[in-house]
Amino acid sequence: MQNRVAPSGASFQIEELRGASPSLRIAVVTETYPPEINGVAVTLAKVVEGLRERNHSLQLIRPVQPFFDKQRSADADEILTAGLPIPRYPGLRMGMPSKKLLVRHWSVQRPDIVHIATEGPLGWSALNAARALKLPVSTDFRTNFHAYSGHYGAGWLHRTILRYLRKFHNSASCTTVPTQALATELQSWGFERLSVVARGVDTQRFCPEHRSADLRAAWGVEPGDPVALYVGRLASEKNLGLLARAYAVMRQSEPRMRLVIVGDGPERASLAAACPQAHFAGMQTGVELARQYASADLFVFPSLSETFGNVTIEAMASGLPVLAYDHAAATELLRDGQGGVAIAVGQEEHFMAQAGALCSDPARRLLLSQQARQIALGRSWESIVTRFEALLRGTVAAHLYGGIKSPGRPDASASAATATH
Repeated sequence: MQNRVAPSGASFQIEELRGASPSLRIAVVTETYPPEINGVAVTLAKVVEGLRERNHSLQLIRPVQPFFDKQRSADADEILTAGLPIPRYPGLRMGMPSKKLLVRHWSVQRPDIVHIATEGPLGWSALNAARALKLPVSTDFRTNFHAYSGHYGAGWLHRTILRYLRKFHNSASCTTVPTQALATELQSWGFERLSVVARGVDTQRFCPEHRSADLRAAWGVEPGDPVALYVGRLASEKNLGLLARAYAVMRQSEPRMRLVIVGDGPERASLAAACPQAHFAGMQTGVELARQYASADLFVFPSLSETFGNVTIEAMASGLPVLAYDHAAATELLRDGQGGVAIAVGQEEHFMAQAGALCSDPARRLLLSQQARQIALGRSWESIVTRFEALLRGTVAAHLYGGIKSPGRPDASASAATATH
């Protein structure tokens, strides 16, 4: 692309005046990215890939991943920063503040917009660097850190974390959220300039065709035996106690029912003790993860800590009916009882009863399975990237032409050290 050393937005404006579809130079700041395995990393990588396919110039700013990065050459479109391991989240790192580094880079080669995906120290310093250079900023609200605090003995930090998150996101030109329900909740807490950008799913990767009789046999499952699946981190914020109780009810209803658990985390040992008949498959990715989904018969997800929950839509794309709380992705996707069952928050007995009912009703599971797949087919990544691209263009245009009052620079005193995954 040309004209990229001009003041921010200059090339965007020139191409726009020429009548061309303007490409953007986008700096993406994140403290997690593949090969790390979590919803934020996977979703962000899909968006970055989609924007690059549309001829936008993407610069990725992230912490060094020691094991991965030492085995590859640094990409020209990456800025790697220092990082530290995150306690209780093995394999994930928290980026260190890097304002001076980013100001130096962005002063030479200015992006049209800075998009910040995580709110940790790296994200905060990127926000300050962008404001110092008068660059427009968009952010993602992807993780309920304030909700997580109660699960790790730090419930007293709930309000402090929420104040930090509000100040962080209100310092940006706009903030994306994955569901309308979350937007409404955040607005009630004083968050401003929120835009809903849903999550997509790769319906070719996550597909019923990946169902494997060999994998089911490896689970110790006989032909015709029903299998319930959980995919996610094995941690206290995922409400795994309810998963264990629901499994006990399922086995009472259908003694042949088998529970397969995909994922790992600090609660694995306690969950294994509570569910000794369950099969623990560990962490899975790529085609193998798709096989795990497609080879099950029911997806059970009791978590209430998600902002969306990519696993829900991945399960639906794989042809699994979903049992979840009426929260996050389930609220958006399981409407009118199609594709699964969404249980009112707080109704644990009803959650367990529905688990038992579903595992003993193969005809109902088959109908919900077909509906789930159809719902997922309408959530392609192409449509999600189109929505996000339009939001970035609008934010850049508003910044150039004064359509939105530029938010004030963030107060450095608000920079709380908060985990980013």
